[in-house]
Amino acid sequence: MLRRQIFDTSVPAVLVRLDRNPFHHGTLGAARSLGRAGIPVHAVIESRTSPVARSRYLRSARASPGETSDADLAALLHRYADEIEDETEPAADGSSTPLLVLPLDDVSALGLARRRAELSPRFLLPEQTEEQLLRVADKAALAETCASLGLPHPRTELPTGSDEAAAMAWSLGLPVVAKWSRPWLLPAGGGLRSTAIVRSLAEVRELYARTPEAGSRLLLQELLPAGRDLDWFFHGYVDADGGCTTGATGRKERSWPDGAGLTAVGRWTANPAVERTARELFDALGYRGVCDLDFRMNRSTGAYHLLDFNPRPGAQFRLFADAEGLDVVRALHLDLTGRPVPPYSPAYGRRFVVENYAALSLLASPRRRPADGAGAGPEGVSRRTEYAWCAADDPAPAFAMGLAWFGHLLRRAVASARRFLRSRWARPPLSPAAPPARSSSHQLTPR
Repeated sequence: MLRRQIFDTSVPAVLVRLDRNPFHHGTLGAARSLGRAGIPVHAVIESRTSPVARSRYLRSARASPGETSDADLAALLHRYADEIEDETEPAADGSSTPLLVLPLDDVSALGLARRRAELSPRFLLPEQTEEQLLRVADKAALAETCASLGLPHPRTELPTGSDEAAAMAWSLGLPVVAKWSRPWLLPAGGGLRSTAIVRSLAEVRELYARTPEAGSRLLLQELLPAGRDLDWFFHGYVDADGGCTTGATGRKERSWPDGAGLTAVGRWTANPAVERTARELFDALGYRGVCDLDFRMNRSTGAYHLLDFNPRPGAQFRLFADAEGLDVVRALHLDLTGRPVPPYSPAYGRRFVVENYAALSLLASPRRRPADGAGAGPEGVSRRTEYAWCAADDPAPAFAMGLAWFGHLLRRAVASARRFLRSRWARPPLSPAAPPARSSSHQLTPR
C-alpha cells in the first residue's frame, strides 16, 4: 500500500457535490480513498444525515444549499475553510494551509472552474476553464467535439421544434436515445431523466414539449444496440504537464437500468483501442484533471463510440485502485500538492460491485453472465472485488445506505400502488347489459 509519508497530509480535501443523491457511492469512495491515506476529508453534500456522512473517514460534512450560484458556492467554501482552519494547527511559519477541492458532479465542476481564479491560491484545483469543460460535459457540444476530431459518436440530431423532433426520430430509427444537453439544469423532482429511451413519436413530441422545463436543448441519438461486453469506460487523471500516467479501461458487466445505465458491476479489463482514443482526446482538448469516459462498441463496424465524457471522478473510480492503492483521486492530491505520482500497476480482473444497483440488475436479468477474462491483460491478474458500500474498516455507511434504500424502495412502491388505485377508481363503471327481450312464444333459450 502507498505509504502515508508520500502524501502531504497537512492539505485537507473538501469533496463538493451539489446534486441531491444520497446514494452517490463515488462520494464515499473519495472519502475512503483519501481518508485511508491519512488526509483529512470534509464534504459538502446533500445532508449531514446522508449515508456518506456516517463514514469514519469523513471529518465533517456541510449540507449543500441545493440550487446555488457560483458566488454562493465560493462563499460557502471560504466559510468552510475558515472553520477547518480554526480546527487545525497553523503551519510553523504561520501561513495558512491550502485546501484541495474535489468536485463530484458536473454542476460543481463547472462552478469551480468558473471561480478558479477567485478561489486560488487558497484552494487547489486543476487548470480547467468553463469553456473546456462545456466542450465535453454538454452533450450537444460533445457531439460537435467528436465530429470535429473524427471520433466515433452515435448519430445525433438537435431538433428545434416538435414536428422536427418527430421527423428526426423517425430518420434515426425508433427507438432512439433522448438526452438533455445540460442535465445538471434539470429541476429536482420534476420527473425528467437526463437520458431516456423513447419508443414512439408521441413520446418524442411529449418530451420535446418539456424543453422549457428542462432548461437545455433536447438531443436525439441513434441507439447503438446493447449486448454482452459492448460497454466500456476509461477513468484517468491528467496532470499539470498533460501526462496521464494514472488511467485504465474497464468493462461494464451489469448496469442499472439494465443495458443503458450506470455501472452496477465492472471489471478492470485491458482495451488498447479505448485507451488510445481517450488519451488522444485529452491531447486534442488540452484536458487537465480527473475524468470518466463511457464507450459502446458498434458491432457492425467494430468502432468504439464515445457516449459521455464526465469532467470529474466517475462513481466507480475505485475499481481502478492498483495493488499499492493508487487511484485517480489520490493521483490528483499528489500532483496538486507537488508530490510525485508513483508508477501505476494494472490489476486486471479486479471487480467493483455497487450492491444496491447490482441487486436490481440481477433481478432484471438473472441469467446474464459476463465472459470471464474477455479482454484481460496477460499480467497483474487480480480476482479481488471491492464493494461500493460494504467495507470492513468502515461499516456504518453500508448500514445507513441499506435503511435509506429500503425506505426509498418502499416509498416508490407505495406511490406506484396509489397511481394504480387512482387509475382504477377513475375508470367509469360498466353499464349493466340490457336483459334479453322475452319472446311472446316463451321459447326457451338453449344453453
